Amino acid sequence: MTNRSAASRYARALFDVALKEADPQAVERELAAFVDLVQGHEELGRVLVNPAIPAPHKRALVGELAARAGASPVMAKLLGLLAERDRLVLLRDLLEEYRRRLLDHQRVVRAAVTTAVPLPADRATALGQAFARVTGRQVQVTTAVDPAVIGGVVARIGSVVYDGSVKRHLERIREALTQET
Repeated sequence: MTNRSAASRYARALFDVALKEADPQAVERELAAFVDLVQGHEELGRVLVNPAIPAPHKRALVGELAARAGASPVMAKLLGLLAERDRLVLLRDLLEEYRRRLLDHQRVVRAAVTTAVPLPADRATALGQAFARVTGRQVQVTTAVDPAVIGGVVARIGSVVYDGSVKRHLERIREALTQET
C-alpha cells in the first residue's frame, strides 16, 4: 500500500470519527498545527519518521506533544495510533486528504486559475461565481501567473481542466494546419 492510499484510509477514518464525536473543522486545525510543528522542527520530524527509534518511544513523545498542545481526544488517539504503527510519515498526506474530504463535505471545490498577467480580485471573484454556477458548489479560487499562457485563462477544477488560453488556441491552429498539408 502506498503512503498516499494509506493516508487516504486514515483520513477517511478520522473524518468519520470527527463527524460523530468532534467538530471536523477543529480537527483539521489541530492536525494542521501538529503537521506545522513537525515541519517547523527538522530534528523532531527526523525522530518521528526514523525506523530505528522504537514505536513506544515515538508514542510517548507524540503523547507528550499532544498533551502540551491541548489536543482533543480524537487527535490524541490518532497521533498515538500513527506513532504506535510507525506511520507518522503519513502526516502531511493525511492532512491533505482530510482537507479534501472536509471541502467535499462542505460542498466546496478548489479552482486553480492561471493567467498570463495578474488577475484583478474582482475578475477572480467573477470567475469563482461562474464556476459555482457550473459546478453547483461553492468555489475557492487560487490564482497563478504564467507568461507562457500568452493570454486567456486556464482553470483546473478538481481533475477537469478548462483551457481557454491563447497558447492552446495557437496549438489547435497549428494542428489543423499540419493535418491539412
